[in-house]
Amino acid sequence: MKHLFGNTGGLKANQIRRLENFYRRRVPPEYLVSLELARDITRLSYNIRRQIGLLIDRLGKIVYVLVGDQQKIVIPDTSDYRSAPGRLRGLRCVHTHLKDEELTQDDLTDLALLRLDVMAAITITNEGLPGQVHVGHILPRSSDNMPFQILPPFGPGQLDIGCLELIQAIEDELAHIRSLYDADIGKERAFLVSVTTAPRRIARESLAELEELSLSGGIHVVETVIQQRKRIDSRFLMGRGKLQELAIMALREGATMFIFDQELNASQIRSITDQTDLKIIDRTQLILDIFAQRAQTREGKLQVELAQLKYMLPRLIIKNTAMSRLTGGIGGRGPGETKLEINRRRVRDRIVRLGKDLGLVRKQRKQQKAKRNKKGLPIISIIGYTNAGKSTLLNTLTKSNVLAESRLFATLDPSSRRLRFPRDTEVIITDTVGFIRDLPKDLMVAFRATLEELESADILLHVIDISNPRFEEQIKSVERILDDLDLDKIPVLCLLNKQDRVEKETIEQLIRTLEGTAISANDRSTLIPLIEKMEAMIQQSV
Repeated sequence: MKHLFGNTGGLKANQIRRLENFYRRRVPPEYLVSLELARDITRLSYNIRRQIGLLIDRLGKIVYVLVGDQQKIVIPDTSDYRSAPGRLRGLRCVHTHLKDEELTQDDLTDLALLRLDVMAAITITNEGLPGQVHVGHILPRSSDNMPFQILPPFGPGQLDIGCLELIQAIEDELAHIRSLYDADIGKERAFLVSVTTAPRRIARESLAELEELSLSGGIHVVETVIQQRKRIDSRFLMGRGKLQELAIMALREGATMFIFDQELNASQIRSITDQTDLKIIDRTQLILDIFAQRAQTREGKLQVELAQLKYMLPRLIIKNTAMSRLTGGIGGRGPGETKLEINRRRVRDRIVRLGKDLGLVRKQRKQQKAKRNKKGLPIISIIGYTNAGKSTLLNTLTKSNVLAESRLFATLDPSSRRLRFPRDTEVIITDTVGFIRDLPKDLMVAFRATLEELESADILLHVIDISNPRFEEQIKSVERILDDLDLDKIPVLCLLNKQDRVEKETIEQLIRTLEGTAISANDRSTLIPLIEKMEAMIQQSV
């Protein structure tokens, strides 16, 4: 016999048996529930003084029998009935109310967050018989922003409500609404969410960068949402009501995931995934995912996997369904072992192995560095915020064809090229992974072998995209990372890139305030002053 869910403690053996027997019953698909079954659950609910709930699939099969207390039932994990984007779950909930009351806020919240086909409550008369029946369903679109349709209450003799037709009509409307959006088929569709105590301007700027990251990761951004709070909710970040509102919006627009701008701890991920079956990831995990997409060399792949596993290790307390959403698709590329069977011991063992492998990589790098030092070639390293134009600058200076794209973290694995100055001075010029605000600590540690290359640099070229409205904050982020890496003693040349997109007066002012050199990285003619400065600095250091 199938398992009973909920508050079964203290029930008599015959009451348990009657509850278990509900699994043998079938409901005609066009009925909300049969009159006979409605009488049986209300009579038993009246006797045990607890709410009883049934989750019924579209074939009329009862797949979950729930026992609550006098006020509510708790719906268990229904991930086996995972709903597709823009679709309902395929389960309707029919439960008893001991008092003569309508659908409660808890009922409507479960309806929204779990994407149930229908939520119904059958009240119980003083004789233990079915009273009025209250039914609600998700409303695909409405003029008054009301996400639910509450049907007028009806009696137990009116249970033939054309249930399947109603559900199909709702899903057809949801499908029609989703067809109005032009996202590529197969792409993840995300709601970007920021819950913050910071001023709205700062939150907007941070969310704009999260949107760029999402697009770089191949995610279609459906909506961006900012909620300002005096205090962050320790469980959900936002209020449960706001989460319900977002779940309805996500259903209407066929979203597949929420991406939070704030880093989520294990408890928050568990709490939020308990409330919705959408995939939940945060900014850190999105960055790790982008790195996993971009890594080409063995070293890069090792570094990304190490960072992902260190991120996931403290989050392995999460139940399997949350972990499956955490590790599948976007937010789950990279380490092959991080599926449902993952456990802490295996992760720790893997982290140790990766650490040893990266130790060998570091040793090889030191050997390569020693060979370069023997040749006595000066090293110039290009640094800067991600997507500032570093790879484009390397290509233009050295006439090479390193991958250069207008998206965040297009370059992950470092590239080195030789550059000969007009006076026959030869140097090695390297392009490094881009920096970003609040670069995940695990990523910093994992990429230390790569970033240590900067320690050998004689000059750092700090490329700044002055056409980006957030360039001042980006400069501070890069300087903080240089300080963390103890690289603030190396001479730095500030390059004010993309001058062709900025007013001349603004450029002149920035040259004075930042003591920089204005360039367009894709126009070699603008690089002549830079080449002269680099050569002069190298000559002085020799």
